[in-house]
Amino acid sequence: MQEHKNQPLTDFIEYSHDEMLARANEFLQTSQRRHSIRSFSDRPVPKEIIETCIKAAGTAPSGANHQPWHFVAINSSDVKKQIRDAAEKLERSFYEGRAGEEWLDALKPLGTDAKKPYLEHAPWLIAVFSQKKGGVSTDDKNTNYYVHESVGLATGFLIQALHRAGLATLTHTPKPMSFLTDICGRDKDNERPYMLLIAGYPDEHATVPMHALDKKSIDEIASFI
Repeated sequence: MQEHKNQPLTDFIEYSHDEMLARANEFLQTSQRRHSIRSFSDRPVPKEIIETCIKAAGTAPSGANHQPWHFVAINSSDVKKQIRDAAEKLERSFYEGRAGEEWLDALKPLGTDAKKPYLEHAPWLIAVFSQKKGGVSTDDKNTNYYVHESVGLATGFLIQALHRAGLATLTHTPKPMSFLTDICGRDKDNERPYMLLIAGYPDEHATVPMHALDKKSIDEIASFI
């Protein structure tokens, strides 16, 4: 490696084989209990829970450690209503034909439609934005690298953090998502909406589509050579 400032790795914890396997299985079982739901309770969730989960997302690896992401955590009823109104307007055109027959057929087993009441009902929405320029310091204006990959990793961290904290989640990606930039007051020139996460407690009548439980086997998703 080239010369660079560094420090010894002191916080790595090594486990025995049995403990490694037990921890891996525990995480697998925890992950298998994570489901995307579309019926949320309006039960409040403390800000500190969301804040801590976002901190966890901020530990994700990123290109050149530029951390090209910004998270807008939305609890305001007025802002959530604005987002719902804008999203449902787009979704109506999507389901009325813009998506195309093949895409709509793929969605039928999930039971989705243009109505998105959870955008207003859930206690928190988290808008994830990617940044074209930045750096380790928020004042930097350097080019960011591997932006899509980096923000995807951070979003994955966030979803798991929310799940492990005891909250249900749903990913929402209306197209186009430019209305999020306006509603959240973000920089149009540098930032692009990446995803909208809904987070909160599940409604007592929440369900999981059977279709969503059909996961590919290890032989279908991985090869060992």
